[in-house]
Amino acid sequence: MWIADNWKEYEVLDASCGEKLERWGKYVLVRPDPQVIWDTPKTDRRWKNRNAHYHRSKKGGGEWEFFDLPQQWEIHYKELTFRLKPFSFKHTGLFPEQAVNWDWFSEKIRGAGRPVKVLNLFAYTGGATLAAAAAGASVTHVDASKGMVTWAKENAAASGLSEAPIRWLVDDCVKFVEREIRRGNHYDAIIMDPPSYGRGPKGEIWKIEDAIHPLIKLCTRILSPEPLFFLVNSYTTGLAPAVLTYMLATELKKFSGSVDSQEIGLPVTGSGLVLPCGASGRWEAR
Repeated sequence: MWIADNWKEYEVLDASCGEKLERWGKYVLVRPDPQVIWDTPKTDRRWKNRNAHYHRSKKGGGEWEFFDLPQQWEIHYKELTFRLKPFSFKHTGLFPEQAVNWDWFSEKIRGAGRPVKVLNLFAYTGGATLAAAAAGASVTHVDASKGMVTWAKENAAASGLSEAPIRWLVDDCVKFVEREIRRGNHYDAIIMDPPSYGRGPKGEIWKIEDAIHPLIKLCTRILSPEPLFFLVNSYTTGLAPAVLTYMLATELKKFSGSVDSQEIGLPVTGSGLVLPCGASGRWEAR
């Protein structure tokens, strides 16, 4: 398992009974997590002294209960700054476990010894975009949500990356890649963090089990002749790391490289265990 253990302003304090107790900077949140199926005593006093608690409804969805939490606050990861806020369906605008991937590809970009063009698909609020840009890459950031792209730009400004070579696009990811093929554009690295289910700006339906392999195949057509890396993330329990490995190895076999896929996770301070947070597949050049 790849573990995001370099955070200083974020930690999973404890996890029990379908919930996790998290510290985001100086604020403590309780949020549901479907992976936490164990039942251990909640001895940490912060379970009761939290700043906000997201309660999941048995009918689906849920709602926040606030005690003492600002509408927006910031946390930092190394040189990056992220603006957080609680919004629909338990999220804060950041997936901290992805930091383990940011560290991996940042090292590859810095060590490439050449200009690197990165395409970040389903780019959300820009964690991977900012990490790649800070490492020296030029980045094309694509997400179907205008609100998420605006939020990502705010994170870039907060991180001192307003002038970095980042192209911000509100677009359907599949259609964007198809247009890039027609335009003859190429990228040295591709990052994709697709949702399990989603809709494009014109109501296009995305279901990861049906769409992920065709998209990986499509993306190989916009890779440069000597690509640096290809990263695929999945939060869908049905897509095991071995499945990610197989898809990447099958579709990138014409390039000289190797594939590794693992679960990614976050350390739990209270128990010393690691909370699983999905899986990542990494292809990298030899």
